[in-house]
This record gives sequence, structure tokens and C-alpha cells, in this order.
Amino acid sequence: MKTLTARELNRALLARQFLLERSPKSVTQALEAVGGLQTQNATSGYIGLWSRLQKFDMADLTKALEERRAVQGTLMRITIHLVSAEDYPLFAAGTRPSRRAGWLRYHQGRATEAEVKKAATAARRALAKGPLSRSELKPVVESATVWNGVNALDDVLRVPPSGTWERRRADIYAMAADWLGPIGATEEDGLELLLERYLGGFGPARLADAANWAGVPQKLQGAAERLRLRSFEDEQGKELLDLPRTPLPPADTVAPARFLPVWDATLLANARRAEILPEEYRSLVFSTKTPQSVATFLVDGIVAGKWSVKRSAKKAELVVEPFEKLARAAATELKEEGERLVRFHEPDAESHTVRLAGSA
Repeated sequence: MKTLTARELNRALLARQFLLERSPKSVTQALEAVGGLQTQNATSGYIGLWSRLQKFDMADLTKALEERRAVQGTLMRITIHLVSAEDYPLFAAGTRPSRRAGWLRYHQGRATEAEVKKAATAARRALAKGPLSRSELKPVVESATVWNGVNALDDVLRVPPSGTWERRRADIYAMAADWLGPIGATEEDGLELLLERYLGGFGPARLADAANWAGVPQKLQGAAERLRLRSFEDEQGKELLDLPRTPLPPADTVAPARFLPVWDATLLANARRAEILPEEYRSLVFSTKTPQSVATFLVDGIVAGKWSVKRSAKKAELVVEPFEKLARAAATELKEEGERLVRFHEPDAESHTVRLAGSA
């Protein structure tokens, strides 16, 4: 069995996430290829797609959401994800039992399954007439905790105009069955697609990594046996599974500077083997006390700092903050990519600048 180094796994993950080379794919094709994008912050989907696609305008994603080709809902790890409308029913079916069990375990003593089921029935009845905002649903489901449970246990979507770049608070809801049509997929079918999408976007990987990403502990063995997979080993001698004919670039493949949004899944625990986020920087990106994330950038395929945009009435400035001093060539490349990002991020500003913190 061939052994893959961490550097080879890094390049494989970057290639499959379109972070080595931007892809000509459409929005929905890209979402399927990378396993969806986490969108706890509505802007993340836009930044994530801009960094991955050759041609992408903000209107492309907003239109895909409006036309119901892409949707946002509570899926993997009970977090909000942006996925294609084709993938959603299977992802929902594959994660639903684990979402239910995980949410009820975490909220034990604060809400019961009976309370959530009762609220879900009332919400389905209200939403059958059309999407409603959270404020409009309050007379139906007053408790924020119970409403959170409805999202976790049932198939609820966050729909436009909310959850877009233009209106970032994702607080208008619809039942998936009303928005997309009835969901007839089984958990088994969903688990198989989840594993396929994970390996296609993040592989080669351990089966436990895929289960961690999907939030379906100890449920993917059957799917792995049904799929036609190839095997490798990592440097610790652990088995890595992969789809046939998926990219495995050489370890010395050049990785360009890239900007990532908050909560990009390439930085989460399920992708640690690729060493994109050095462990000494993890606490600078994710807080253990108040879970949150900062927007990051990659140099040579590794997180090297964070970024933010500061906006005044007429000026937009991208502030790039390296965690350590950058080589001159890397700084130059980062500024060039940053100039494109700030123009995308703030298209109506009269001037756009990039400031590399700590440099003249």
C-alpha cells in the first residue's frame, strides 16, 4: 500500500478544493465537488467560491439561491452549510438521525424531543403558506432553543433574500419539502453520498475523518464497503480511503496565495492530516471558549495569517496580518491576490488598497 506524506495530502486537498487552481465549474458543480461550504457567516459562501472559481460574481450565488439551485440548511455537524439542491435531500437524510441524537444529547435538560416535535409540527403548518422570518414564527415557536432544535431535527432551509451578501442575517425559513419538494432519500443513500463527496473534496482520508466531517460517528463503514474505493497509508501507517481517478499532485506542486473565509472546512479537525493549519496557529484562528473563526490566507498551501476588510464611505482597505514575517515574493503575491479580493468584496468603493500589517 502506497504511503502518502503530509505534503502530498496537503496538495491533494488543495487540488480538490480548487485552491491550487481555480475551476471553470458552475456554482452548483463546485459546491458538489468540494462537499459544500460551511456558512455560519453568510459571506463565507461568496468568499469561498470566489477563491475557488475562475469566473464568479456575487450575483451568481445569490441567483443560485433565488432559483433554488443552491440551498442553505443545518446539515453536517449540526452547522449551516451551502450545498446544491441536488445534494441537499441526500445530505439531509444521511445526517438527520445523527443531528437529532447529537442535538438532544447536547441540550439535555433544556428541551425535550417531544417539545421540538410539537414545535416542528406547528412550524410546518405555518410555513406551508410560504417562507416566514424568525420574528413571524415567534408566535408559533417562541423559545429560541426549541426553534434551534427544529432546525437540527427537521429539514429546514434558510431562504433568500436572507442569508445572502446583500442581507446577511439568515432568518427567513422554509421547510425543505415545500421549497424543493418531498425528500424520499434514505439514511443509507445519504451516508453513501456524504462519503463520496467527502473523499472527492478532502481525500484521501481516514474513514473517521469523513465521519467527523459529516457528524455521523461510526456510520460510514457500510457506505465504504458499497463504494469502489482505493487505499493508501499515511505516515502513521493508518489506512486512507479515496475515490478512483481523483487528483494526487506531486508534493512539490506550487500552491498560490489564497484567501479563505471564516469556518473554511479545510481548516477543521477532519483535515488535520493535510497540515494546512499549523497547530501552533489553531488557537489564533479558533477560540475554545467562544467558538468563532477568523478569515485566513494561505502561503504555499499553509495558513500564514488572517485578513479583514475595513470600509469607510469611499475607501475599502484589505488588512493582511501575517502570523510571522513573510518572504518578499510571498508578500508580493499576497498583495496582488488581495487587490483582487478587496475589489470583489467592496465593488462600490471609490478606492481599494491592501495593507500588509508590519510592513512599510
